[in-house]
Amino acid sequence: MKNIIISILTFLAISTTSFAQTADVVFDKYIEATGGKALWDGVSTYSMKQTYRGNSAADYDMDIKGSFDDAALYKAKTIMKRTFIYGIRGTEGWLKVPLGSSDKATQYETKGLSEKEQQNMRRELKEIVLPFLDYQDKGYIATLVDTETLNDTKVSQVELSGNGIKYNLYFDEATGLLVRKKFTLPTKEVITEDYSKYSDSAYGIKYPSESTYQSSVDKRVIKLTTSFVFNDKIGAEFFSR
Repeated sequence: MKNIIISILTFLAISTTSFAQTADVVFDKYIEATGGKALWDGVSTYSMKQTYRGNSAADYDMDIKGSFDDAALYKAKTIMKRTFIYGIRGTEGWLKVPLGSSDKATQYETKGLSEKEQQNMRRELKEIVLPFLDYQDKGYIATLVDTETLNDTKVSQVELSGNGIKYNLYFDEATGLLVRKKFTLPTKEVITEDYSKYSDSAYGIKYPSESTYQSSVDKRVIKLTTSFVFNDKIGAEFFSR
């Protein structure tokens, strides 16, 4: 009888732990590990710079600026010394295409973005910072898939899906930090990022600063370096058509 009671109590303890671990618990652990809810709730703007390096002519740089209050996002992609600028603010969206040679002052032709392209950028505004930021408001469903071992690290996998796209997010169970992000686009292209280093921003939030990036389309492994500045003052010209 004593052994039966012990077995029942052990089963109940395991079941309680299993049910207590949800996708939101995993997300909250990441929030705490990277600075805490108060800091994250205080973010209103951000600037991010990224370099994509794979030792090829396709290497490029990204300069991104976002403002939650203005519902505005600026993305500048520089490849082969030519910079293409994408922007949204409120209900407007545009693309600025560089004209002429790269050895002269750049002139731009401005075109309107389609509604679908604007919707993608509005989604990216917060997902660039955190894929699961306000995820329920955007119509996503978060599901705790399982625990597994990834590169000798025990991780919790959470699937975030909706609107024709899917994220598979892998969090280190010990630290709470995100170690891998798999992003499946409506085209079925899968982009995988493996994070190897986190850095502290001046604002106090910790973010992934070094990673590898790979697309299922071209299969090249690219080294990605990222830097963030939170709550910086962004000039109005960045969000102007």
